[in-house]
Amino acid sequence: MRYLLVASSLLLGSVTSTQAQISVGIGFPGLDIGINVPVYPDLVQVPGYPVYYDPRANANYFFYDGAYWVYQGDNWYASSWYNGPWQLVGPEQVPLFVLRVPVRYYRQPPAYFRGWRADAPPRWGQHWGRDWERGRGGWDRWDRRSAPRAAPLPVYQRSYSGDRYPRAPEHQHAIRSDQYRYRPREEVTRQRFEQHGNPGNHGNPDNSRNPGNSRAEPPRQTPVQQRPPQQQQDRGRWNKPAPQEEHREHENEGRGHGRW
Repeated sequence: MRYLLVASSLLLGSVTSTQAQISVGIGFPGLDIGINVPVYPDLVQVPGYPVYYDPRANANYFFYDGAYWVYQGDNWYASSWYNGPWQLVGPEQVPLFVLRVPVRYYRQPPAYFRGWRADAPPRWGQHWGRDWERGRGGWDRWDRRSAPRAAPLPVYQRSYSGDRYPRAPEHQHAIRSDQYRYRPREEVTRQRFEQHGNPGNHGNPDNSRNPGNSRAEPPRQTPVQQRPPQQQQDRGRWNKPAPQEEHREHENEGRGHGRW
């Protein structure tokens, strides 16, 4: 009887573990990934990339396109707030500029990074296999002169730590929508962190001119004048609208961008 109970417990534990893996695999929000960031991090821009990293973090911690990205336990996670909750992101969805960050900016590199060039991105194709590399062909080749501007840092989050840190996703979305007017350029970031709507600047991907802690006005629409049909021509026109590793980002909140 005792052996039967032990066998039943092992079987139940196996089923529970499988269910947990499935829930993680679909990106269930609010994961505990073993990282605690008690205060807003001191982020530094990776030279030549629209990505920030935390040189003091005991983790592979990055900021890009208005979101935080962490590589932990052979998985990528993302959050719109510096201390989570975190969402699992599959390797086929991680933004390319995050994957292109050189090895030297991973503060806790996994063992298989050993021997890889410090000034080159990790060999993700070798690690994730040919199917992944075929799906993201050319991921490690781009014109460095055409790299987008870095997204403004969400410095408003400095005011939220300890007991003031918002844990509920709805609370986080409400504060973010009110305080941070940058609109992500990456589809994966928009889908995950604008689910409840963000009345930010929707006009230009390079809206990093708006400071991360400012309350920019929404774009104004020019009224269209009514005219009799077939009597007036259309005169309207739309107005088209190296590096030092430890160089720190100026915390001038009036600029709001480092150079996503």
